Amino acid sequence: MYLVLIIITIIVCILLGLIVLIQNPKGGGLSSNFSSSSQLMGVQKTGDFLEKGTWVLAISVMVLSLAINVAVKGGSSASSGNPALKEQIEKASKPSAPASAPLSLPSTPTPAPAKPDTKPAK
Repeated sequence: MYLVLIIITIIVCILLGLIVLIQNPKGGGLSSNFSSSSQLMGVQKTGDFLEKGTWVLAISVMVLSLAINVAVKGGSSASSGNPALKEQIEKASKPSAPASAPLSLPSTPTPAPAKPDTKPAK
């Protein structure tokens, strides 16, 4: 199911890119070709059509993205029933051996015994 949604999303994205490239941000674009020689759709109607098409395709991409997210999350729980795969994942996620403690603690040097205070005899 999600593969069909991904294909539709790719097609919608390509169409959205083409419609955006047709438009000119300064109002020229495709609508400038319909200036006075051919009033097939009219200048204003062409701009409105391209703007509405952009909005429809942009909203379609968002809705399809949410649908793909729902389809993938719903499908992943059904495919996780493979016990061998689940066991491999659990083995990989657990540490193989705990960290070993040092064999001996570092010894602290003991202070040297105090020398008796011997003063030379006079």
